[in-house]
Amino acid sequence: MPSEDPYDRPPPRGRDREAYDDVDRYGPAEPARTDDAWSNPSRGREPSRGREPWSYAEDAPAYRPNPISGATEAARHRETAEVEPYDRSGRLFFHIVFWSALATSVYLWWLNTPAESIRTTADILIAGGRLTGMVGGFLLLAQVLLMSRVGWLERWIGAHSLLIWHRELGAFLLLAILAHAGLIAVGYSKLTNTPVVEGTWRLLSTYEDMISATVATGILVGIALLAIRAIRRLMNYELWYYLHLSTYLVLLFSYGHQFAAGQELSKPGFGQYFWAGLYVFVVACVLWGRIIAPLKFNLRHRLRVEDVVPEAFEMVSIYISGNRLDELDARAGQYFRWRFLTKGAWWQAHPFSLSAAPNEQWLRLTVKVVGDHTESLQYLEPGTRIFAEGPSGVFTADRAIRPRALLIAAGSGIAPIRALLEDLPEQTVVIYRCRSEEELLFRDELDFLARSRNAQVWYVIGSRDDPAPRHLFTAKGMRELVPDVRRRDVYLCGPRGLVDVSMRTMRKLRVPRRQIHLDPFEF
Repeated sequence: MPSEDPYDRPPPRGRDREAYDDVDRYGPAEPARTDDAWSNPSRGREPSRGREPWSYAEDAPAYRPNPISGATEAARHRETAEVEPYDRSGRLFFHIVFWSALATSVYLWWLNTPAESIRTTADILIAGGRLTGMVGGFLLLAQVLLMSRVGWLERWIGAHSLLIWHRELGAFLLLAILAHAGLIAVGYSKLTNTPVVEGTWRLLSTYEDMISATVATGILVGIALLAIRAIRRLMNYELWYYLHLSTYLVLLFSYGHQFAAGQELSKPGFGQYFWAGLYVFVVACVLWGRIIAPLKFNLRHRLRVEDVVPEAFEMVSIYISGNRLDELDARAGQYFRWRFLTKGAWWQAHPFSLSAAPNEQWLRLTVKVVGDHTESLQYLEPGTRIFAEGPSGVFTADRAIRPRALLIAAGSGIAPIRALLEDLPEQTVVIYRCRSEEELLFRDELDFLARSRNAQVWYVIGSRDDPAPRHLFTAKGMRELVPDVRRRDVYLCGPRGLVDVSMRTMRKLRVPRRQIHLDPFEF
């Protein structure tokens, strides 16, 4: 017998938007006031200072099917109650392996550099060039591994942490490679008593694979320039992404140079086998994470567009169906890289978070129109095939170490926060920052989830200079709204400004860093 609950429905089919109203999507909306900058959906009143700012809606059922998955709240509660705290053993193991492998690379240089071989200035410069070359070659392999998208590495470290490490290591890699090239060129010139330019030319024309090494260095410098924020802002995402893929060319061109000219690697022995093993491991991870795993995923699930639904001005939700979604290893808060196989969009893959907890029937992502690609997504036809990569990210409920949570979002950052609210325990607090009431997303869904999960959702509306929003994002204001904030996990998602000001507030409140989870929209 079909359910009579308006929330327990499959996604809409067809293109008739007028028939797909708010009641069909989320159920009947409860009247609420938003005349204050701090507005609660269930009571519509200003939070009382020093008291609980919101009380549970007495008429809300204890276990009502939630509006997205249809699973009972009792089952959801059991699922989240059994979640293990975040195990950091994987991250610790990676740190140990990384530093051990780097130390081994340096030790190879030490074994092949007798003390009596370093006597002159030229010897010192060349020895320094060899050492920086070993370090630079290792960091290059580490850079490629960090962006290989293998699942075990993202689970251990987290996609956002991997991105940060990738950027920081990139600076050290560039310095190491430039130091290697400069020290070798100057040292060789002193050794042969020739001008630097002439000595450098002799190096390029005499030693094997020096031209390819020079090309690799040039590409690396170009990639470093692309990483400058001011330059990135002048380029669209697709152009920047495909130029950034030239990192693989650096790996290819530098391979021959290392094994042909590297004193530690040119002869058979432990050093050669060790570095060959590093290359095989990294290339295998790239092939698995970038090609094999995505192919297996898409052949199994065969995702396609079910419907496209307008949410607000320049905001649409895309409902996605597929095969065997009950076997999908994804959680609320994660994201996929979506490639829609239609004219003009098939060659672009963009990361979008799930805006509802995954379920057996469909997935949902919510997109803000900010460019040509996202604008075209508004007109996707039902049945359009999708090639997706993921899931990625550790912005999930299983990373929580406290029994309660505080969620802070702004703009389209409400999408993963909205999904997380389904997975996190009861008595979660949500702070949704928005410039105007018209920009609010998922209001009816958030109101319903607040009632059914005994949560609090606060809409903080106004410009950044308005007194109420400015007061809230101070230590005093945050403590007034969430008195037990230090005993909660804090999930932050939204623009850099929101994340930065929230992080400063959390530091002033002395919230432990391990309790703060970020999804700051950086890729």
